[in-house]
Amino acid sequence: MAVTELKRKGRRNKAVANNRTATIKNLLRKPEVRNVDVEAIKAQFEANKK
Repeated sequence: MAVTELKRKGRRNKAVANNRTATIKNLLRKPEVRNVDVEAIKAQFEANKK
């Protein structure tokens, strides 16, 4: 019995893994928005209106 290589399946598995790591890295690249002072932002908008 001969052993056959499943080349297409291997390529697909690697592509899926690479896409998954790429999307995770893309999500991690964006910084979280923390400690936002909403009142200061509102005051800044009011100052810009006038």
